[in-house]
Amino acid sequence: MAKQQYILAFDQGTTSSRAMIVDQAGSVISIAHRPFPQVFPRSGWVEHSPTEIWASQSGVATEAMAAANLTEADIAAIGITNQRETTIVWDRETGEPVYNAIVWQDRRTAEFCDSLRPDAEMIQAKTGLLPDAYFSGSKINWILTHVAGARARAEAGQLAFGTVDSWLIWKLTQGQRHVTDVTNASRTMLFNIGTMQWDDDLLRLLGVPRSMLPEVVASSGQCAVTQGLFAGIPITGIAGDQQAALFGQRCTTPGMAKCTFGTGAFMLLHTGTKRVQSKNRLLTTVAWQIGDTVEYALEGSMLMAGAVVQWLRDDLQMIRTAAEIEELAASVPHSNGVVLVPAFAGLGAPHWDQYARGALLGMTRGTTRAHIARAALEGIALQVTDVLAAMQSDSGLPLAQLRVDGGASANDLLMQIQADVLGIDVVRPKNAEATVMGAAYLAGLAVGFWPDQEAIARQWEVDRVFSPAMDEPARASIRKTWHKALGRVEGWTLDENTDDNPDNPQETPA
Repeated sequence: MAKQQYILAFDQGTTSSRAMIVDQAGSVISIAHRPFPQVFPRSGWVEHSPTEIWASQSGVATEAMAAANLTEADIAAIGITNQRETTIVWDRETGEPVYNAIVWQDRRTAEFCDSLRPDAEMIQAKTGLLPDAYFSGSKINWILTHVAGARARAEAGQLAFGTVDSWLIWKLTQGQRHVTDVTNASRTMLFNIGTMQWDDDLLRLLGVPRSMLPEVVASSGQCAVTQGLFAGIPITGIAGDQQAALFGQRCTTPGMAKCTFGTGAFMLLHTGTKRVQSKNRLLTTVAWQIGDTVEYALEGSMLMAGAVVQWLRDDLQMIRTAAEIEELAASVPHSNGVVLVPAFAGLGAPHWDQYARGALLGMTRGTTRAHIARAALEGIALQVTDVLAAMQSDSGLPLAQLRVDGGASANDLLMQIQADVLGIDVVRPKNAEATVMGAAYLAGLAVGFWPDQEAIARQWEVDRVFSPAMDEPARASIRKTWHKALGRVEGWTLDENTDDNPDNPQETPA
């Protein structure tokens, strides 16, 4: 009798790294989790140490293996999902990063991206993206411009660029493989999602040498074999976190949508093999590639979701734990006219205003902590309503339900508010770990761990359906107030000379 095997899935996120062992029934055998430091050198700047990313991710993988009493021989394959757009540049010979990882939330390249506006139509046609500091390309340009000697070294072929998946695979293979998958490549603003190739016009526009770029591979298929740590295990699944969640939520039919409530909130609508060009400032992105088949999605990225609750907890100290916000917000029937616009890092889709800033509006002497807590949850949910409206307009596909996952989806009140302001059912699965499960499923498919997608689909089960309880006049009223508040924060820092100025360089970190 063949020995039972498992999938080892990595989930390298914005604030922590996780590893999970999954069996063929889709059950979690063990899981390990470790946060790592966030670096905020200036207003609007967000960085991570690449060394900390690797140490935390390799550490939790070791812990998860030990907790399940497994060895390399017990692992059929590794799947990787990761925070997208976060940019790492390292020396090909030494493997040492030349600068900290510049995180997807970072806004230092906002002015550079403004200079790309004349080419916005070309950029969108090729990449499905809009010129914004969110994406990797401008971050690479910043590193090459501001780190002493970096551009010359890059042009000499000495430096490598990668999103976090590339960095992990480089480390897992001891520098033998420099690859990324199509989903992560599609978030760089350098990758043509029609030709599925790095694009010379975009490389010239952003000043990025082609020699820095990784090989692009399918999301499901063998692309590397580990060396050193966990030696001999095939790496067969890679996807950016939001595409992995779409796959894990089994949104594999055009018209199905999911929203992941993590640090930010990310809504994706599956459009099949058809690329839908947005007229409402959404993103067209690669959903995944399995075999030779490439599928696409429309995406709306909201930059702050769970991070709003973290702000209330850590910075304002209004709550002691993230879970406490639900009870506090539920203690009042409404926000009493208070609106919290969580534009701390600008506004994402469909507004794409990198100069907007957060605001707390409508307060009176009667405003309490509970009203602010409820307004925070409403602000998260109301961002999603704007994206849903844009998706329905672009695709012509009315959504009957929205599938949800991510840490904040455990908040029942937030999910009920979401259903109320959307006016459709919000469906939470029993296994809310859709992101890491998506990576596991993509890896397992490639090695026959699961025979086909139908076998995977049978593992998806509903935990709870949240149906809208708000009438249409109330829904229209709360959305009207929300859009009034958005008008107050638009372009807030546009004319200011702030520390966000990317031409005021920071010292290169040691």
